Amino acid sequence: MERQDEANTQIIASTVPHPPCATLPQTCPGRFGGLPTAAYVHIPFCRTRCRYCDFAVTVGTEGLIEKYVRFLLAEIALTPSGGQGLDTVYFGGGTPSLLSVEQLGRVLTALREHFGGFAPDAEISLEANPGTFDYKKLTGYRSLGVNRLSVGVQAFQPHLLALCGRSHRLEDIYSCVATVRAAGFENFNLDLIFGLPHQSLADWEFSLAEVLRLEPAHLSLYDLILEEETPFGRQFLGGQAPLPGDDDTVTMYLRACERLQAHGYRQYEIANFARPGFRCRHNRVYWDNRPYYGIGNGATGYVWGARVERPRRLHDYFVWVERGEFPAGAPVLPEEALSDTLLLGLRLLEGVEVSALVQRFGQPAVARRLAALQSALERGLLILSDGRLRLSVPEGLLLSNEVFMLLV
Repeated sequence: MERQDEANTQIIASTVPHPPCATLPQTCPGRFGGLPTAAYVHIPFCRTRCRYCDFAVTVGTEGLIEKYVRFLLAEIALTPSGGQGLDTVYFGGGTPSLLSVEQLGRVLTALREHFGGFAPDAEISLEANPGTFDYKKLTGYRSLGVNRLSVGVQAFQPHLLALCGRSHRLEDIYSCVATVRAAGFENFNLDLIFGLPHQSLADWEFSLAEVLRLEPAHLSLYDLILEEETPFGRQFLGGQAPLPGDDDTVTMYLRACERLQAHGYRQYEIANFARPGFRCRHNRVYWDNRPYYGIGNGATGYVWGARVERPRRLHDYFVWVERGEFPAGAPVLPEEALSDTLLLGLRLLEGVEVSALVQRFGQPAVARRLAALQSALERGLLILSDGRLRLSVPEGLLLSNEVFMLLV
């Protein structure tokens, strides 16, 4: 799904108790600075754990989910707030659509009251999996203010869904999209994964055709990442068949870019495509390296000039909230903030504005970063034009990790 930590630099926080609200600094390192106006809320529960998943998730009972909601409310109440109000809220997971309408309502009420309200046009997104909601639940979510859904489809082949350990069947995909539309959600995203074991080019072409037929407002495409501590990682980390070869995965990506853009979608980030007016505003907070609150088990935030993480293990999270110790984290120094801003901003096809970097970080620091990127410029992976630095299309997009390594 549209993952929070894809856009994070994953800096582990210390467990120093946080200063009270009255002592909060008014700016944070980053492109825009200021206090957060965005919040990510992690819901760590799934019906099953997917074989590629390395996120903080667990299979939860109704009782455990209710306990978790109570701890979320406690964490929100204890979190220092600048009272700026929230422009975007993103419920990620896990499977947030396992929450009842009443439970989600309690969390949204707590966020609204504690952080100074929601903007009139606030984007409130929620990740959902097929088979975990019905019309009544979705209309209930809408009544609470949820106005954007992100649905984890992943594939349109029963054998690939089973191989991945997904809890839904192929027919659930079509019925859930029909339910999403019936409930009045125009703004919804669908996820697809390419590079899966046993996935052929024909499989990918069929998935693209089906997702285009369903006409979501937004699409997120992910190249499978093998994490060592997952079943897929242990089984396929050698990189041999049945994983598709590099040439095939490149073909899958390029074919998706071609077909989606031919059908009216605009690629605005390496893995994200949207119809006009439907770009994800919350994810843009990450890519612009702006501050945001991270709430819940395993969530990462960028606040008070630091990146901070909540405990990944659910038991540790419960203990941590009970103690009321909120991490301050190691401050992000200006050079690191500049690297983060470049690393994240270059994911956007529009790239980053060099003059804005100079204004924020100073000419000498920016010159040093550009010098570090010189080899990528010479290879044509990066383009500096009209005052903006951006990845080239398609070479820079395909080899973006090589560019990003120059910033680490």
